[in-house]
Amino acid sequence: MQQKKATTVDRQIAILRERGLIINDEAKAKEILLDIGYYRLGFYWFPFEKSYPVKQKRNHQFKAGAKFEDAVALYYFDNDLRNIVVPYLHRIEVNLRTNIIYHVSNHYADKPVWFSDRTVMSERFIEELPLRYDNLRRNEALRRHHAKYPSDKYAPAWKTLEYMTFGEMLYLFDNMLDENLREMVAARYSITNLAVFSSQMQAVRMLRNVCAHGHNLFDYHFSKSIKPGHIKGMSASQRNDISGGLIVVGYILRNISSTRSEEFIQKIKNLIASPRFDSIRPIIGSISALPLTSPRQ
Repeated sequence: MQQKKATTVDRQIAILRERGLIINDEAKAKEILLDIGYYRLGFYWFPFEKSYPVKQKRNHQFKAGAKFEDAVALYYFDNDLRNIVVPYLHRIEVNLRTNIIYHVSNHYADKPVWFSDRTVMSERFIEELPLRYDNLRRNEALRRHHAKYPSDKYAPAWKTLEYMTFGEMLYLFDNMLDENLREMVAARYSITNLAVFSSQMQAVRMLRNVCAHGHNLFDYHFSKSIKPGHIKGMSASQRNDISGGLIVVGYILRNISSTRSEEFIQKIKNLIASPRFDSIRPIIGSISALPLTSPRQ
């Protein structure tokens, strides 16, 4: 297959029109294409194509009446949604990190580097730890620790775990040998089943990664279904799509701060209700299925 070549913005507009996309203001369209980019916007005009949502048979032909400005509206909706979600995902990540550090470190009060102890962690985690820690100790705070305490192989948990990624924290948690201790941490979020806890925290992690890399959020689908656990009213379809992920965020937030949870849900409701997005309401409809208040047990 011959590789595609770069095209000018004039040619990009011509291609879009040939495929059936209505462009009423060509000058504005050029400005937007040079600002956001043809490739990035492609994720947002895809829902207006005839083959949506089937990517394997995408023929790039637009549905009748599809408009360039609607694709741009969807882009800005997605951007606004991401800006709402990110701070709350960060709140959950920080809270989980603190929860693990506090409860586990106090449980093993005589083992400040409990994450390196074979009686605490799985053998697999212990074997992988030296390489993982080599990456962590590049951080300035850990470099200072080892300069001050050169005989320490590892810094204490309350220092080391601060520099693990969210994914690394979940991996550490899953490899803790004491199931009762893991259940105690999960109970902080009113989750009694560890499989449910893992599923919901992984959903939060995936949303965090999607947001961090600027990928489209409005039609995100999880590769594995979310286990709803105590969350009531999550439909089968929501367990795989963005609305289910947002419900999980609201539920976990409620167990951290009910005020922040209500605030989170209301911000999303306000975004969806904005007249700016009237033309794309059929596309963002699944997100509007979120409850007016945070999910309860």
